[in-house]
Amino acid sequence: MVGYNMGTVESSFADLVWENEPLSTSELVALCKDKFNWKRTTTYTVLKRLCEGGVFKLENSIVTSQISRENFYSAKSESFVEESFNGSLPAFFAAFTKRKKLSKKEIDEIRKMIDSYNPEDI
Repeated sequence: MVGYNMGTVESSFADLVWENEPLSTSELVALCKDKFNWKRTTTYTVLKRLCEGGVFKLENSIVTSQISRENFYSAKSESFVEESFNGSLPAFFAAFTKRKKLSKKEIDEIRKMIDSYNPEDI
């Protein structure tokens, strides 16, 4: 599931499904027509790709997720850090903050996450 890479169009589609699930295929087709100006066939093509990728499932004309949005993007983030920074979160953080300045609020939120971290929760 997590190995699936979404492009921009698929991400927008996935967000639409996650925001509205469970939903029937007819509801999904209507939402995609309204939001993306897609034809039915386009909706079904993108849905099929994401079902084959393990992100969603289609049963009895009802679309549901096999992985939540949060879990999908969390796993993608972990994979990115693993592949790009040899799994080092400090190396990622150093690279990220080299170009982007953090606000005091962001720093406080990060400190709070670190302070509340308990390795036994994993």
